Amino acid sequence: MTGVWEVLLGAAAAVLVLWCALCAALWIGYRRDPGALSGADALRVLPDLLRLLRRLAADRSLPIAVRAGPLVLLLYLLCPIDLVPDFVPVLGQADDVLAVALVLRAVVRRAGPGPLERHWPGTPAGLAAVRRLAGC
Repeated sequence: MTGVWEVLLGAAAAVLVLWCALCAALWIGYRRDPGALSGADALRVLPDLLRLLRRLAADRSLPIAVRAGPLVLLLYLLCPIDLVPDFVPVLGQADDVLAVALVLRAVVRRAGPGPLERHWPGTPAGLAAVRRLAGC
């Protein structure tokens, strides 16, 4: 049973590191353009992003590549075997953050603007920040 707790703890740590990296990226963007995103919106981006990925994965009108991306990412984060083991300081979590960033970028770009707007649960400023982070 300890293996299950280690996997859950590892997934929670990866989500926490991702949230911190996302807040840092949004804070840097906010420093460049103060009208872009408020601090409260920056804190809400991760929960909104998780809801967006869940909704995109469930949308049968999207291509299978878009729908499978979040599911493959979840399996990677829950898998105890990583490219870089989590016990390696900083690099162990950095590969998880990199995987999340790459999948997020691919899913957002392939889904297109219509499904993103339709499924985004947050504010328009949060959606604009996600689009900026994804490079689209």
